[in-house]
Amino acid sequence: MSTIIRAISENGGVVVTAVDSTDIVSQMEQYHKTTAVCSAALGRLLTAAVLMGANLKSTKDTLSLRIKGDGPAGQAVAVVNGSGYVKGYISDPTVELPLRGDGKLDVGGAIGKDGMLFVVKDLGLKEPYSGQVPIVSGEIAEDITSYYATSEQIPNVTALGVLVNKDLSISSAGGYLLQLLPGATDEEITLIETNLAKMKSVTQLLEENKTPEEIAFMLLDGFNPNLLDSQESTYKCGCSTDTMERAMISLGKVELEKLREEEDMLELCCHYCNSKYKIKASDLLKKL
Repeated sequence: MSTIIRAISENGGVVVTAVDSTDIVSQMEQYHKTTAVCSAALGRLLTAAVLMGANLKSTKDTLSLRIKGDGPAGQAVAVVNGSGYVKGYISDPTVELPLRGDGKLDVGGAIGKDGMLFVVKDLGLKEPYSGQVPIVSGEIAEDITSYYATSEQIPNVTALGVLVNKDLSISSAGGYLLQLLPGATDEEITLIETNLAKMKSVTQLLEENKTPEEIAFMLLDGFNPNLLDSQESTYKCGCSTDTMERAMISLGKVELEKLREEEDMLELCCHYCNSKYKIKASDLLKKL
């Protein structure tokens, strides 16, 4: 279980959302058996989804992130709902790449630098809100920053990090999203820049046992910040035989009849948790 917190400056000009997502990314790694670079890539995207999803109002609301570049890992997807349940997958979790020149995992190389980041918010309205921006670096954080600046015109700073142990378990993961709201003054922007210059990386802070609240208050040092709220988040897929059957039924009678003719017993695998289900096409046809 991970805790997301939101803090705001005294005059309401700056808001920070922060999370220690170590448990979430650890659960993801156990489900998908990701390599180090894929754990970092999908872990960052899951963390970003959790940070962005903290603003969802209803438990039925959902936010989806999909980044698809020209790298060998293919696309990565993360979905979060208003209850804080998050899930995700990456097309090829087995990709391995050499470390970058600075010794860090090459997430940008795995995702690729030519492609798009897609954001979809389903808020229970007639049509979901969708936005998309070109990939900036494939490193995820810069791409989320670009999305907010371009699609929502919100000046922001996004920081994400995943530290992977040699045995591929997750040592720490987390991130923060700092946003400037209307009314932020030049003096406040200067102070934010000063605070950011003093910040260590997210994983360094987490390895020093800093809590999300402490990280947020470090960013808001000098702003007399207040804690807005906190929320629990966890990796939870929610798939079941029923959801799989409904997905298959949505294919329609013609497609199901084709499947029955080829092989009546279908073996389905969930993208998000790798659970497997055996369902007969003939049984699905009876429900139409």
